[in-house]
Amino acid sequence: MNTIIELMKQDPLRREALEYVSQLGLPQCYIAAGFVRNLVWDHLHHFETSTPLNDVDVIYFDPSENGVDTYQIYESKLSQQIHTLNWQVRNQALMHLRNGDEPYLSSVDAMSYWPEKETAVGIRQIGTNEYECISAFGFDSLFALKLTPNPKRSYSVFESRMKAKNWLEHWPVLKVES
Repeated sequence: MNTIIELMKQDPLRREALEYVSQLGLPQCYIAAGFVRNLVWDHLHHFETSTPLNDVDVIYFDPSENGVDTYQIYESKLSQQIHTLNWQVRNQALMHLRNGDEPYLSSVDAMSYWPEKETAVGIRQIGTNEYECISAFGFDSLFALKLTPNPKRSYSVFESRMKAKNWLEHWPVLKVES
């Protein structure tokens, strides 16, 4: 976890993104998934530059939110700050409906349903140059360069994502766990 924070501090674009997301003031709000995972895998593969971000997954948990399209307001605000990033903001208190699950209890609980365990990581800014990392499954497998299917999801979803995203080609040291 401390390694993730140190890597974030060395990445100006990620620091800036974290600052703007924190300004939204959303409950249990983190930038998650590839924003963190890719940074760690790039570091462990000794890449000289970071893998470009396809999107930036911002998650939060607000069960009192009424509007199903409210995320678009947050995406628009973030795009005004950093228009070069593809912001994807989602209230995890509503995502169980799309996924056919029981209601999630928190951002971390929602992440515990994501297709691969190493993606279920997030970070947020909690103060000036201060950050908090979370993970639904811990950080060991992420740093061990594993790619582990989540038993709460079908293996075919995991396999499809792995192939579509070309993770094994881009990060060749990854080991697929069963």
